[in-house]
Amino acid sequence: MSTVALSPPLRLVEATQAERAPVNKWLVTLSVSFGTLMGAIDASIVNVALTHIRGSVGATLEEITWISTGFVVATVLVMPLTAFLGRLVGQKRLYMISLVVFLAGSALCGMAWSLWSLVFFRVIQGFGAGALQPTEQAILRQTFPPKEQGMAMALFAMAVMLGPAFGPTLGGILVDNASWPWIFYINIPVGLLGLVMVWRFVHEPEDIRSANALAAAEQKKNIDWQGIALLSVGLAALQYFLEEGDKNSWFDSRLITFCLILAGLALAAFVMRELSAKVPAVNLKLFKDPVFASGTLIGSVMFAMLMANLFLLPVFMQELLGFDATQSGVSLMPRTLVMMAVVPIVGRLYNIVSPRILVGIGVVAFSVGAYQMSHFTLDTGTAQIVASLVWQGVGFGMIFVPLTTVALSNIERAKLTDATGLNSLFRQVGGSIGLAIFATLLGRSATQARASIGAHLSVTNPDALMRLQQVEQGLIGRGLDAASAHLAAPAALAGQVAQQAMVLSFEKMFLLAGVCFMAILPLLLFLKVDRSAESGGSQKSDVHLEM
Repeated sequence: MSTVALSPPLRLVEATQAERAPVNKWLVTLSVSFGTLMGAIDASIVNVALTHIRGSVGATLEEITWISTGFVVATVLVMPLTAFLGRLVGQKRLYMISLVVFLAGSALCGMAWSLWSLVFFRVIQGFGAGALQPTEQAILRQTFPPKEQGMAMALFAMAVMLGPAFGPTLGGILVDNASWPWIFYINIPVGLLGLVMVWRFVHEPEDIRSANALAAAEQKKNIDWQGIALLSVGLAALQYFLEEGDKNSWFDSRLITFCLILAGLALAAFVMRELSAKVPAVNLKLFKDPVFASGTLIGSVMFAMLMANLFLLPVFMQELLGFDATQSGVSLMPRTLVMMAVVPIVGRLYNIVSPRILVGIGVVAFSVGAYQMSHFTLDTGTAQIVASLVWQGVGFGMIFVPLTTVALSNIERAKLTDATGLNSLFRQVGGSIGLAIFATLLGRSATQARASIGAHLSVTNPDALMRLQQVEQGLIGRGLDAASAHLAAPAALAGQVAQQAMVLSFEKMFLLAGVCFMAILPLLLFLKVDRSAESGGSQKSDVHLEM
């Protein structure tokens, strides 16, 4: 490379960097991981406490779901605007402000006196959590050198993926041994430690600071209020549609139908606005890069399957196998532990093995686990559950690290926060879509299976009559008199049919998750990265920004 005379601004940047002590990347990682981990945990920790909260605030089963819906909607609204806000106040300052808002919301949630006060405080908590994940991802990418980007994303994966896995277990322990407000209060000491560490150890790179200052000056002159409004309306309507659709029978509800139409119109108008705005609030042009587009899409499908499994398996264990909340949470730990072991290894392999190979192996491993789950029965034991979870833990660990790393490989340093905001948004929306689809299909599949089994339970079927007599004898053996047992036997048999129908439905959903995951393999063709260009591109970007 030829020697180039340094301009005064570049010399000033180098002088400033020379005066500052070298950044300890591990302390930076630890500092910014606290907030992301808490935000990820709080997205799922509330689910195990809903029954206790409902009794405390006097809410109906339909009303209590707003506690989760409000948090998710608020989080989704902030994610794509992370770069916009970061340019206005600074990347490090945005992270700290977001963490303070999150902690304030957590404290207020624990002190809530009614359902709607709790929902309002959860929205505040969600606004704070929204920017934490994309900002951490950008900070880690900017802190670690190009050759260690895989390890940086491995550490990010630990926070993002372990949060939903640990959330239900931690929530069950706190609710069983303390009270539900502690699922919020526990955030405060951890968050304050993270806040102090970010203030002390995280320093915004000078090239990023300079680039953001220039972009902020232009952004303040042309604030894209129209784009922000359209995005907010579109995402809020879409998230409400996904969160509440199944509870309201989808298109049988006029409100749900209206939300889908509103989301479609608002988001379509938002895309047109952002592509024509002088200074768009969200940089959609990043999707012109096929690597970023395909990596983001695969990531959204991965989170759809992850959230679907996090929903399906605990319900199966609790409703059909008789596990309590703590037992089901502990039974899920092998997947978490395997991911913890696999993720750092994959982070080191990233520079040696093609990311397409790593992701492909991960997809196959997840599908193997899903296939094993599709053979679960009422006699399934812990050993069979653990075996399938090990496969899925390996799969998720091998997918997430190369996927998040390669998706951002062609993005300039100054635009990393734009890209991570969109990446996080698609993961979140993908997870919501996965939950909505699988929750709906689970119920419908169970209804179909129950009807199919019931068609064989006619009075002319000798096997059905024999089964009914066995049930009747079983009830007599439990102490019922002959007349009462004869009357109760049909209802007991109907209960067994419903139970078997649910087993068949769960088996179908587990298999469907594996098939859907295998369908993303063709997208791996777009995950083609020139590692030398990736490294050189980063260096080139740095010089360009500083000059």
